[in-house]
Amino acid sequence: MALNNTFDARLQQETAVGAGVQILLLALLGSAIGMGPAGWLTGLVFAFATWAVLSRALHRSRLSSFGPANRVTLGRATLVGGVTALVADSFESSPPVTLLVGLTAVALLLDGVDGKVARRTGTSTALGARFDMEVDAFLILVLSVYVSTQLGPWVLLIGGMRYAFVAAARVAPWLNAPLPPSFARKTVAALQGICLLLAGADLLPQTANLGIVLLSLGSLVWSFGRDVLWLYGNSGAGAGAGVEETAAVEPLVRELELAGR
Repeated sequence: MALNNTFDARLQQETAVGAGVQILLLALLGSAIGMGPAGWLTGLVFAFATWAVLSRALHRSRLSSFGPANRVTLGRATLVGGVTALVADSFESSPPVTLLVGLTAVALLLDGVDGKVARRTGTSTALGARFDMEVDAFLILVLSVYVSTQLGPWVLLIGGMRYAFVAAARVAPWLNAPLPPSFARKTVAALQGICLLLAGADLLPQTANLGIVLLSLGSLVWSFGRDVLWLYGNSGAGAGAGVEETAAVEPLVRELELAGR
């Protein structure tokens, strides 16, 4: 019991350090651009929420070590917190686009690093995979909010689709069934951040930005639609066959999820 308490204390210290680094980043951004109350408040809420949720998840997971891969993901979460603060601040003022694009670009580039670190160090965990996925999803949501101010509220469909799927799964439990691995699904997911970053950078004409974001939304609708149809086809009628198939692919899916984080 004492050993478990020691591990838990170390894990909580790592999350506290992460929250401290997040606040330091906000202070640097605030001094550099004169960030307003909206940016500060949003950034602090993000830091506290990340610390609280991650601390609770670590306590429940009973991990013996935070792990190098999770440290990389926590670093990405810190950058996402900075992007979130800048987007919130953009409703009151005009923060430098180069700063927002820079933080976002680094966060997107590091997306593939934590998975590689996890595989090379043998520290892949279900918690790490979920942590990575939630950071990605929230970054896409924040970017869609930013781009929606330029192209219209319909862009929010990109950031909200994953959360709508999760909400729908509470009403229709068959949506919770594991999906077979798909390279196309991973490609579409990676495309969202790149497309929104290009549109948010505002380096291209508005027509080009519109086309890029429409491509992003179209591919996402296709990906989700394909998965929903697969899940529906393997539930309800023919449930016996669906259960057998699900049982067969579930171990592989979980393995790939952990490997890819």
